[in-house]
This record gives sequence, C-alpha cells and structure tokens, in this order.
Amino acid sequence: MTLTAGRNTIEIQDGKTLVLPMKANTRIYEGSLVVIDSTGYAIPGKKAEGLLVAGRAEEFVDNTGVGNGNGVKSVRVRRGVFKFNNDGTNPITATDLLKDCYILDDETVTMLAVGTSIAGKVLRLDNGEVVVEIL
Repeated sequence: MTLTAGRNTIEIQDGKTLVLPMKANTRIYEGSLVVIDSTGYAIPGKKAEGLLVAGRAEEFVDNTGVGNGNGVKSVRVRRGVFKFNNDGTNPITATDLLKDCYILDDETVTMLAVGTSIAGKVLRLDNGEVVVEIL
C-alpha cells in the first residue's frame, strides 16, 4: 500500500540521542566511544570484530556490582561528529579523509581494519586528533 494523501508520521526522538541498555559488569565513562556488542548491550569501544558503533557517551554509568545484570542500567549516547585520539601505530592521515576509521579503544581510532570494527568516517584531523562522524 502506498500513500494517497499526506500522513502525520510522528517523530519519537531526534535520532541523535539514544538510551541504550548496558551489559552487566560494565562501566561507561562520559565522552567515551560506545558500541553495541553481539548480545545487543552497550559496552565501551574496544578492538574487536562485529561491534556496532553507537556514538559518544553523554554520561558516566556504572553497571557493576551485585544485581546489576544485562540491561539493568542504561546509558545516554549521542550520535554526531566528535574528536577522538589518533592511533600512534596505525595513524589516520590527511589521505584518509572521508574513509572509514576503526575502533582501537573507547577513546582512540585507527586505520587498522583487521580485528576491529568501524568507528565512522574521518572528516578531518585537528591538532593530532581525528574528527569522526558517527551516524
């Protein structure tokens, strides 16, 4: 079926801020790169395959301790354009503009694609840091 007249498609949220359930025994610090693991829970960014980049944490959330299982706590994550540290071993350079970059840890991106997951697109370098678009 296709529309034959206008439709009020309701916006639920702005699409840039997500509230994601966290994995058990996890701490996510504000400003860190956040990913979704294979179980569907938010964890800090790390070097691993199969992770889905979610965005930058807007807050510190500690989901460790007794009774804090998967999904007990949630973290607010923002999608957009952010600056992260550049990997010293496999650095992003000016020739990498608009290419995918990859997650090294929760504050660092790299050009090393092996054994890693995509962080986002390189928009520019800024005083040695990398400006990354996370959609």
